[in-house]
Amino acid sequence: MSKSNITITNPDTFILVGVPGLDSSQFWFPIPFSAMYVICLIGNILLLVIIKTDSSLHTPMYYFLSLLALNDMFITTATIPKMVGIYWFKNPEINFTACLVQMYFIHSITAFGSGILSAMAIDRYIAICHPLRYATILSNPRIGKIVMAILLRALGILLPHPILLQRLSYCKTNVIPHSYCEFMSIAKISCSDLSGTSAYGLFVVTSVVGVDVTLIMVSYVMILRTVLNLPSTGKRLKALSTCGSHLCVILLTYTPALISFLMLRFARNSPKYIQPLMANVYLFCPPMLNPFVYSVRTKQIRQRILFAIKWEKRL
Repeated sequence: MSKSNITITNPDTFILVGVPGLDSSQFWFPIPFSAMYVICLIGNILLLVIIKTDSSLHTPMYYFLSLLALNDMFITTATIPKMVGIYWFKNPEINFTACLVQMYFIHSITAFGSGILSAMAIDRYIAICHPLRYATILSNPRIGKIVMAILLRALGILLPHPILLQRLSYCKTNVIPHSYCEFMSIAKISCSDLSGTSAYGLFVVTSVVGVDVTLIMVSYVMILRTVLNLPSTGKRLKALSTCGSHLCVILLTYTPALISFLMLRFARNSPKYIQPLMANVYLFCPPMLNPFVYSVRTKQIRQRILFAIKWEKRL
């Protein structure tokens, strides 16, 4: 732990301590996280290969799913190397600029993934509520514009984060009680007035997650209204079944993120290791589980996997 009695405007390095309060157990943490990372890579790469090689999956829904798979691999790759360095190689130091870069990319990738989930909800709305116009509305050029808008929003709205943190003064310690560089965890070790920084952080969460969750909710309200007006129970169930995978992924993504966010801001008296653990779960569990959700609940992907398994057995 690096301490000083003077104000450090821009420390040369930060110290990432991993999960504070669980020092005796930290050696074992990389094992499950590394396993989750490997499973994430294998699952998402397999998903991308299936979508790439099966022309019947070259539709807007699976284009968005491909981007979600890439997003999941990027966010875990941006995190796991440093985590392993902290826990196994006793290398907790991270350069000040490198920390801000890691923080920016982690939050930007998270914002991009949230935008893709909202785009997938709109995709399901158009597919169920306007099926005859689906291909016209979600043409390839329009999908490209949607993805570009989501990307620019993620990169642009998070750009002030490293600038705000760079302007803060850091007093007495440069120790971050976390496994990776996270916006509020860095801000909290500053001795500067955080009212503006916290306000902008809340604005980002509202503008990204708030807007995306609202779009998702509105899309599914409209979907539910359309489904309830279908003439038969079979058609209703068939329509809703196309949304099952997406709904599961939404719950996997937003539930731990919401818990982590609320604990960081409001659960000040909780054990100090809870929030860092929840933040790790939030980063690693959804990317690992998303391919399984789509493999189990999406008929086309499940059939391709089963066919590949049977083909291997014949060999």
